[in-house]
Amino acid sequence: MSEIDKRVLQTIVETANDHFFIVSGDGQIVDISPGAEAVYGVSREELLSSSVHQLQAAGVLKPSITLEVMRTRKPAQLMQITGTGRRVIAEAYPVFVDGKLERIISRSRDLTDLQLLQDEYALLQKRFSEHLKRSQAAPDAEEQALDDALDNLQVRSSVMREIALLLKRVAPSDANVLMLGESGVGKTAFAKQLHRWSQRCDGPFIDVNCAAIPENLFESEMFGYQPGAFSGAARQGKAGLLEQAEGGTLFLDEIGELPLLMQTKLLKVIQDGSLTRLGDTRARKVNFRLVVATNQDLAKQVEAGLFRLDLYYRLNVIPVTLPPLRDRREDIPDLVEASLNRLNQRYGRRKILDTRVWSTLMGSEWPGNVRELENWLERAWLSSPTDQIEEPAVLPHAEQLPVNLPNASPAQAVTLEPHETLKQYLARLERETLEELSNILPSTYAIAKRLGISQSSVVRRLQHYGIKITK
Repeated sequence: MSEIDKRVLQTIVETANDHFFIVSGDGQIVDISPGAEAVYGVSREELLSSSVHQLQAAGVLKPSITLEVMRTRKPAQLMQITGTGRRVIAEAYPVFVDGKLERIISRSRDLTDLQLLQDEYALLQKRFSEHLKRSQAAPDAEEQALDDALDNLQVRSSVMREIALLLKRVAPSDANVLMLGESGVGKTAFAKQLHRWSQRCDGPFIDVNCAAIPENLFESEMFGYQPGAFSGAARQGKAGLLEQAEGGTLFLDEIGELPLLMQTKLLKVIQDGSLTRLGDTRARKVNFRLVVATNQDLAKQVEAGLFRLDLYYRLNVIPVTLPPLRDRREDIPDLVEASLNRLNQRYGRRKILDTRVWSTLMGSEWPGNVRELENWLERAWLSSPTDQIEEPAVLPHAEQLPVNLPNASPAQAVTLEPHETLKQYLARLERETLEELSNILPSTYAIAKRLGISQSSVVRRLQHYGIKITK
């Protein structure tokens, strides 16, 4: 290495916000960044004279991510508790020369920085909200313009109007937007509206549910592939979803379900503005606006080592939290009216609501939010024999429903078919249960909660049986 290269490397290590450790293949510390002293509570001289084995034994590293890389010979990411009691997110990468592990490069970031950023953002949001409330007494031109531009969004409540105003203001930029909120609150609808307001409105809107793509197919679906990249690949190759979003908006729903490996690859695309298809060596430029959504707490996933901190920072440029429907009941009448218009048009018949239904509509908690409201209205529409819609037999609180299938007695539910094995019987029972729940529950998360299993297990089982959730 030339003297210039040494100076460049030294400058990078000494000025980085992250705290770097360079460790030899046998665990001896070779170099560290100066800021690591304060985080780990040990002087630079002591650290340089130690090994990661000694530091873990002394409680300075709890645990040592470098030892994890030495054990697995693979990159790793985890949460550390330092000797000073600080919580840091650490990641480490092996360096091989001729197959031998020569170095491990690790870097860590104090999560205190993340908390400060979150507190600062919360303060800014509070001030922004107060400003909007003060201005509501005399609606201005911006408020009127919002009413004219809302298209199919039903937002009457003040909190949703604030969110719509914020999205309309940031739409002309290419800033990444992170949409948070419970399942079914309307994150996809707002993402589409943001696209329509943006300068990319003439480009495509690519909607991707990260939880619905099997992990073994994720890279080929997202990044595309070249001819012959793998067994079964199309002869002409295929452009991935990232390329398909060229010139438009890429909406990644359920971003919290993105596998760690794909998080790393997505981060590189965001940073470089380019991607490489499977089986290809040529990088391709991509240009899209990124909007992501999740109903999970990404900050907690970062702390648990399930989500990359650097990707979180990249995505969390404009965070927008959509409140649940129970906290904005003023929106229910407009949502009901819009849904009824769509149902009447779809089924070619003009039906109206019985006035007694409104007490249910306005008084229910709607744990599945807008999606549950729309599904409930469709069931009510279809089950009403006259042009006056009455309450259906299924109540809005879907999570309280029994798993037993309708019109089936207990004896029928447990009877084996002739020549049916136990394995076949259990598979049939599982399929029938999932089919029933997919008709009455709004999401895979609701089904998982009802069955007491993980959401990813529900997704795999639905895919196995070819079952789709009824919307």
